[in-house]
This record gives sequence, structure tokens and C-alpha cells, in this order.
Amino acid sequence: MILCCGEALIDLIPNGPTREPHVGGAVLNTAVALGRLGEEVAMLTGLSSDEYGRLIEVHGTASNVSFGPSVRSDRPTTLAVVTLVDGQATYDFRDDGSATRDIRPADMPPPPPGTDAMVFGGISLINPPVADSLADYCRRHAGEALVMLDVNIRPGFITDPATYRARLAAMIAVTDILKVSDEDLAWLLPEAPTQAEAFDSLLDSGASMVVTTRGADGAIATTAGGLTVDVPSPATTVADTVGAGDTFNAGLLSGLRRAGHLSRAGLARLDAPALAEALSLATRAASVTVSRAGPNPPWARELALGA
Repeated sequence: MILCCGEALIDLIPNGPTREPHVGGAVLNTAVALGRLGEEVAMLTGLSSDEYGRLIEVHGTASNVSFGPSVRSDRPTTLAVVTLVDGQATYDFRDDGSATRDIRPADMPPPPPGTDAMVFGGISLINPPVADSLADYCRRHAGEALVMLDVNIRPGFITDPATYRARLAAMIAVTDILKVSDEDLAWLLPEAPTQAEAFDSLLDSGASMVVTTRGADGAIATTAGGLTVDVPSPATTVADTVGAGDTFNAGLLSGLRRAGHLSRAGLARLDAPALAEALSLATRAASVTVSRAGPNPPWARELALGA
């Protein structure tokens, strides 16, 4: 079981002169991608009873995502107004008073029995109370399952950078797999002269593995054990990038699970071929997502995957 902890929302994506609602949210996108890849996955989020909340649950359930651990309320669903420029997405988030934003620690059930990994990230880590609730949940349960953190920083949505940095630092200290983009690295470690030195700093901060995606140039991962693996991305025609990084996360976790490395002990014995195979699954899955509009990750059969 992989437990995805964070936002589920509605992306309002341009379609000609109008905007169409698409179910999204970084963490829910990862959960959906995991379910489509054949993984057992559950979502811990704030789920509204409104029309959009029902749409989210129907969408996730159709991709084999369980919402059993989610916190249900009558508060509205978070909205993300998407702007696309040459296929690249930017977001205007509207989450004040939303079903996800107001989650408190007492609302959150413990991880379901058999949870092998927990995923955190996205805008749900930016603003309290949910941001503090998730950070606390991550630290309390880090010893029970592997932790993956995709910081997925949205600078335009951050109102208290110092507190946000401190929150992320506390989570990185208990993180096993830390996913960052080049933009994330520039925001987190603006004084690091090279990517390698930024990776070393993050590994020294507690992460067991640091992974970064580079769009068409693929992905690279470095582990605390000294492995560095670089894989290319398959050539593809980009429709848009919505959900691409989230799909990558799912592919990486699925690849590690398939190779028997989805645990702290498994990461410790990871070798270069197994890591390269997991990263390759991640880039293959992400390349399918960018080839079609919206956060629409592939199913296992599209990637010719078995169990």
C-alpha cells in the first residue's frame, strides 16, 4: 500500500475561450498514476461534499484509488486556475477555507495497515493549518514506512518563505526519496554553485536519495550510498506538462516496488541497474502524460507492464 498525503483539487484548464474542470492536485495526480500502474494506493486528503468533491472521488476511484483515509467535510474544493504558455503550466490557487486547507492533526487517521510508502508534496505543504498537519504526520509516521517528498515549490503561492523553508527542512530530515526540479533547487538552495553540491547538501540534511527531472533531458538520481544514475526521456510531442512530475513520482515508486526496493532497507541495497530501471519507468510514464492534455497518466497496459 502507498498512502498519498496532500491536496486533491480541480484544475480549471483553458479550452479555447473557456476553462474546463479537470480533477488534479499534485498528490492526487500521483495517486491516480499509481492506481493506473497497478499499485495499491490510498489518498489522505480533505474531500468536500460539493459537486467538485464528488467529481474528485469518482475520478480517483475509477483509477483504483481508495479514499478511505480522507477527511470529509462540507467546505469547498480547492481550485487551481491554469494558464498555459507554449504547453507550460502556471497556476493560481484558490484554497482559503477549503476542504483540504483546514485539516487538523486530530482529523487524520494513522496510515492503513500494510502501508509501505507515504507520499507528500504540493501546495498542501505551503499554508497552515494543513501544511503543519501534514508535516507533523510525516514526522510522526516516518519510521513506519518509506517517505517520498516532492516539494514541487510554487513561489507565487508562498506568503511566509521562512516558515515554509523550516517546514520543508524538518520533513527532509526524515525523507527517504526527495524529488526536486531545477527550479526547486534554485529556490531551496540559491547559493549552491552546482547541482551536485545541492544534491550533497540535501543528502547531508537527511534524505537517502535525491531525484531531479529535467524534462526532455530525462532524470538523475543520487543516493546517500554514493550511486548516481542518469536516464534519458523518451522522445514525445508535448501537449502540456500538467501532471508530468506527479506521474514521474508514481513511476519511480512503482518501479522500486516491482524491483523489491520499496522500503528503507530496499533503498539501502539498491544497485545502479535497479535504480536505472525504476527511473526509466518513471520517465516513460511521464512522457505519456505530457503527450496528452491535462493530468492523464498512463495505465499499466499502455506501458506493457505486468504485475
